[in-house]
Formats: sequence, structure tokens, C-alpha cells
Amino acid sequence: MTQGPWPQQPPAPSAPSTAEPLLTRDYDANPALVHERLRKIHGPVAPVDLLGVPVWFVMGYEEVLRVLQNSGGVWSKRPDRWKAHAEGRIPADWPLLPVFQVNNSTFQDGAALNELRHAWSSALAPFQDQGHPQGQQLEQAVVRYADDLIGVLAEGGTTGVADLAAQYARPLPLMVANRMLGFPATRGEDVVMDIWRMIDAGSDAAAAFERLYAAMTELGAAKRGTPGDDLPSYLIKAKPDLTLDELARELLMLPGLLDFTASLVCNVVVEVASNPDVRESLSVGAIDETVNRVALLNPPMANLTFRYALTDVKLGNYTVAAGDPVMLSVAAAHRDPRFAGAIDWNAIRTTRAHLAWGAGPHNCLGQLLATRITAIAVHRLFKRLSKVKLALPADQLPWRPSPFMRALRSLPVQYELAPAPPQTRTGGDEPPAPEASPAEGEPAAKSRSPLWTFLRGLRRQR
Repeated sequence: MTQGPWPQQPPAPSAPSTAEPLLTRDYDANPALVHERLRKIHGPVAPVDLLGVPVWFVMGYEEVLRVLQNSGGVWSKRPDRWKAHAEGRIPADWPLLPVFQVNNSTFQDGAALNELRHAWSSALAPFQDQGHPQGQQLEQAVVRYADDLIGVLAEGGTTGVADLAAQYARPLPLMVANRMLGFPATRGEDVVMDIWRMIDAGSDAAAAFERLYAAMTELGAAKRGTPGDDLPSYLIKAKPDLTLDELARELLMLPGLLDFTASLVCNVVVEVASNPDVRESLSVGAIDETVNRVALLNPPMANLTFRYALTDVKLGNYTVAAGDPVMLSVAAAHRDPRFAGAIDWNAIRTTRAHLAWGAGPHNCLGQLLATRITAIAVHRLFKRLSKVKLALPADQLPWRPSPFMRALRSLPVQYELAPAPPQTRTGGDEPPAPEASPAEGEPAAKSRSPLWTFLRGLRRQR
């Protein structure tokens, strides 16, 4: 084995002696081209430099799925299995370090993981069950939030230009997070904005994590004393032995899921706005198919957090040494010729065998929630707006730089409001009207909310 950061590989004259940086301008602009180049040089697994840290980048569909399923028990998500970190070779100011210090069920294995996932399944069940009162109330709230956000656009007139990322897709899940966590609205806004800072791995990621941890600890203590119909209370009920520290770290997962949802909403809007066939077929029954298609085409969680080899293991053309980290690329796996070659990329109905929701022990437990929020958001948007036209070509839209997410920085559109619906409802399965009263605990005066002030400020600037 070599003394460098990478294990000895089979002879490969075309392989470089040092790993190339992954997060470059080329990657931000078009990661698929970077994946293709790396695949040609290395095959399904490539050594890359991730902000100064050596990582194995896994791009093959079969290889990603094999690691996710972990049927042989040779992969761990526990950061204490990371040899370079244990030996003090990861800089303390590495921008991604806060992500791996959360120490919640995302980074657990075995019995500890199973217990926490059981608690999460129980806590999410009322919100994900459309037949449960909590699930029904949440859906009504999502409709109301969507219509309220569209209403802010309407204040500027029947036509205009908007950034649907900043003015719709991102604030909508933020409002859902506020409701599910039981935060006062303005406090919840601060929390989710810090989640974005941590996910985007900027210079303030460490400070954002400290604020987030303090906010979730405070919330957990309050819910222990006074339980409610909210996610923290349901988690406590499902696993009463959770310490405040453990509860706070678990709660940090929800806003991250909903930021994923915001990115999925944006990606679906782009698909509908730029594909006339999709817009033609857009109905309540077709939305879920469109969401699934976009999750395949452009998964918001492009790359997953690390797994660590527990023993030397052959992966692709390389041997990954025990303690080495691998980063699984869902986006690259979906374009692996061995997988992509069997897919009709123009079909409205397509495979569910994609990896956008993960697989194996860490598959996403909030898939139904994220899918439903996305479907409602897209349905309300294209019901309330008769015209949504991208203000830039789809291939020129700006993306947020992030090692994990593939999310739009902005989604500029030209829009036109549809005629106002009748005020009187006659029944049927139409979602509740936007005039529905706020849920208990939600602010009645949006004018005092920093979020709504910010959103109205964006409208005035356009």
C-alpha cells in the first residue's frame, strides 16, 4: 500500500498521481460533465479532493447501491470510523466538519440506528398519513402557505417577474418546518436559515450549527415540560429515554429534509415550465409521476454524506482501505450508462429504481412527506398562475455551490395570474381555499414577520 492518501490501485496508466479537486467552477456549472470525465479516467469510483480532504467518489449505480444496502456489513456511517479524522489529519476549520459532528441517527449504525429510526417512523406517521387528522391538517396548511406566498406575488399585479426559489419554493417548506417543530414562526425562520448555512458549507457553517443546536435543545426542553401535537413531542413519546442532547440532534434532521423538498419543488417547476408535454399532462394524478421523474433526472441530494470502510474492500477499479471515506453520488449513479441505458428519459412515467431517496438502512423515512409537499406546491402554483415562463434558458439557471445538494440559487420566471376562483365552494376534492384561518399558534399578522417583510421586499424590487 502506498504512503499517500490513496491505496495502491491496479495498473492504470491514465490515472493521475494526485486526486483532482471535485468542487470547481466546472462542477458548479455542469456536474454531469465532471462525472463523465472522472468515469472515463477511473471507472465507477474516483479519488477526489473535497475542499482539501481526500475522498473516494462513487459514481457507479451498482457500486452506490451496494454501499447503501451494506448487506455485508463492511460500511459504517459513524465518523469515529474515519481514520484520518481519528488521527487528527482533518483541519479543525474544514467547512464540512460541522455536518459530521451532528451525531444523530444519520451517523449511526446497528441497534442504535434501528431504535432511532423506529422513533422517527412513529413521529412522522401522523404527518405522512393522509387519513390521520394531523396529516389532513398539515396538507391544509401547505395549501394555505402556498396560496399566501402566491398572494404576495399577486400584490404586485396580475403579471410580473419573480424568483420562485426565494419567493416560493424555499419559504414554503420553512413554514412547514415551523408548524411541525412547534416553533414560533420567527424563531423557526432563523432555524431553517441556519440549516441552509450549514448545508451550504459556507464560512459561517460552524457558527450556524452552534445556534441550531442551542435552538433545538431549548425546544426539546420546552416540549418535555409541555407536550403538544408536534414532531418533538411525538419523538419523545416514541423514545422517552432520549436525552435532551440526543433529541436536539435528531430534530436537526427535519429542516434539512425540508430544504431538500424546496430544491425538489424548484426542479419540478423547471421541468413543468420547460416541457410542454409535462404541463399538458399536469393533473392531480400526474403530479406524483412528475415528481418521481424529476427525482430521477435531477436529484436534489446529489451526493450523500460519507460512509467509511470497516475493512479493505474492492470497489470499482480500486481498493478502499479500512477507515477511508466514500462519498456516494446519486446524480452520477443515475447517469451511469449501465443504469441510464435502460431508461426512456422522455417518458412521463418512469422507474422507481432510482436512488434519490436512498436505499438500505438509511433510506429516507420522510419520502411521503417530501413528495406530498412538493406535489401540493406544484399543483397550487400552476393552478393559481396561468403562465409560468423561465426568464432564463434552463441550462443557464444559477445553482447554489454545495458538495451535497444540487439546488437552484434562484429561479427567475415571468408569470401571469389566473382569474380569481369563485369564493363559494361546492364540495369535491378541491383543497381548502386560501382564506382558511391560520392554525393555532401561527402568527395572525404576517406584516410583523421578518419572512413576510423579506418576501414583500423582493416583490418591491422587481
